Amino acid sequence: MRNNVGETLGEEASHQPKYWVKTVGRAAEILQVLASGAPGQGMSVTEIGQRCGISKSAAFGILQTLRHYGLVADDGEGMNRRYRLGMGLARLGERAQEQVSLRDVARPVLRELSARSGLASRVAVLESGHAVVIDQVDLDAGPRLDLRMGTRELPHCSGLGKALLAAMPEGEARALIAGAGLPRRTTRTITDVETLFAHLRDVRTAGYALDDEEDADGIFCIGSVVRDHAGRTAGAISVTGLKLDLPGWRFQELGRQVRDAAGDISRALGAAGEAAEATGVLT
Repeated sequence: MRNNVGETLGEEASHQPKYWVKTVGRAAEILQVLASGAPGQGMSVTEIGQRCGISKSAAFGILQTLRHYGLVADDGEGMNRRYRLGMGLARLGERAQEQVSLRDVARPVLRELSARSGLASRVAVLESGHAVVIDQVDLDAGPRLDLRMGTRELPHCSGLGKALLAAMPEGEARALIAGAGLPRRTTRTITDVETLFAHLRDVRTAGYALDDEEDADGIFCIGSVVRDHAGRTAGAISVTGLKLDLPGWRFQELGRQVRDAAGDISRALGAAGEAAEATGVLT
């Protein structure tokens, strides 16, 4: 029998950690099954047992224990009793959100991204219309760029800024640009509003933004947005390096690496499904 995540119990066993507590694992499976239920309907103990591949009595015992801690709630009596997720999970979720730091979650992913790409990597948040760098991973070898913490990057010409700008509803993005303007930084900087927004539509489709010597001559930056548990923009990450006549395919390869790393961070922040992908825009 398959459980709610589409794996057999035997398949799950092969992925169990060294110190595995079977009952706790079953409880987690039951919570996942309840999370997949339709709003307002709940599930019977029989249905839950079948979905998890365990007996009705085992499911009932775990459900009652979870109910004691407010992690599961029930409605009805006897054969009509239905179970759903409890509000205790909402309280735990709020605490989990409070304890999560974008910088702490992003840092190990940035280290891996820098090691794989051979480029410096950064994470930034949107603040007062700019991309503000809150952490970075530099390279131990090779050319070092003057990348500094707290740097405020313009939204229209940097990889971080364009990734954040593309993730905004277009009306908000236009209002931001109307206030910040489109100052020219190099001969390659986009300074026309409609050209910029056509470019941002391509950024949404690709899932990453390329600053191709638009902020500084000889420097490129590729950024991708990071989302939180609610699908909101939490920030953006990027890699930065010297252009040195890199071929076009290399930019695409790096773009995919940055986009995938952003997805990993998004999932670590609780984003799920399409919300974890760095494409599209929330309206």
